[in-house]
Amino acid sequence: MAIKIPQHRCRLQIFADYFQFYLWDSVERLAPEAWTETDVQNRAKIADGVVVVCPIRNTTVPVEISIWDSEPHCLSTEWQHIVEAPLLLRKDLLEIHECTGGALAHFTIPAGEYAVRALFRGMDTLSENGLDGKDFYEVQVWPQKLAALRVLKQWSGGTDPSTSSG
Repeated sequence: MAIKIPQHRCRLQIFADYFQFYLWDSVERLAPEAWTETDVQNRAKIADGVVVVCPIRNTTVPVEISIWDSEPHCLSTEWQHIVEAPLLLRKDLLEIHECTGGALAHFTIPAGEYAVRALFRGMDTLSENGLDGKDFYEVQVWPQKLAALRVLKQWSGGTDPSTSSG
């Protein structure tokens, strides 16, 4: 069995203001504003050309982004929460963007339909004030058509303050 490696990979420190950051098409840059309790529980939301990932902290969080040519292996036991979402790119550019800041990374990949898998761990390590923790997020992107957002593993840990919308 051949070992798969991503086409692109980078580690970022993302300011997750309003408990969110975006992967989006360079053409469509409108983040969703109407949030439901289900969206908050999913820790992700989709809109046309946008996938919103919702970390558990409203501060700077570590995120690894990787771009793959096909679906990467995922060992679900290593993660507390896993969600997959569709993303349509109209141009050959994927942007990683902070909610209230700018773009942090750009990836030149072919336009088309992609799957975005957001993986969460360390969600149970938050400090009392919710600002410190050992949480970590990995986002994997590969060409594949998905019909809708789906939660593959739901974190059912304690309450968190991410019920505000941005």
